[in-house]
Amino acid sequence: MTETFDAAIQRFDAENSRDPNREEGQPRELLYAERLTRWVLRLRPDAPETLRLAARCQHICRWESPREKYPMTRAGYLKWRADLKKFHAEKSGAILREVGYGAETIRAVQDLNLKKNFPADPDVRVLEDALCLVFLEFQFAPLAAKSDDEKMINALRKSWEKMTEAARAEALKLAYGEREKKLITQALGG
Repeated sequence: MTETFDAAIQRFDAENSRDPNREEGQPRELLYAERLTRWVLRLRPDAPETLRLAARCQHICRWESPREKYPMTRAGYLKWRADLKKFHAEKSGAILREVGYGAETIRAVQDLNLKKNFPADPDVRVLEDALCLVFLEFQFAPLAAKSDDEKMINALRKSWEKMTEAARAEALKLAYGEREKKLITQALGG
């Protein structure tokens, strides 16, 4: 990668280091970006620069737009998610511009942030797979602990439908607790 790439990663990490929320003693969104980057590179070791950049900024400064600012309804949730995608794309674009990337790279990273052309675009597929795997590896158990089975089964089915066969195979290798294994079995219909 280039000096410009390194500068962008440093800026993304600096922004995410400001997250007041902590997980494992680290700023939550910084940890998330690192986890997402690892999954992208595990799924696609030869990932292009734009995909690596998009992984690192996919949730940039997410805490600045908390879920609580939107109605606690399905429509409110969907609006929050749509607004977040735009927010992340704008924030990442500004940083990429600051460090010297051109319009073509910025647009490509933003298209990944927005998940444009899913599922046709192979880079968006890898990013979506990595997002689902981060959810399953790190967020599934804590969410399941405070959610009913039906909600979790629905979330698992939606994630599974979006994932490629390669990502599904990786998901089945992850370590799960007994309840999580049971939920996965129910979600997958077996």
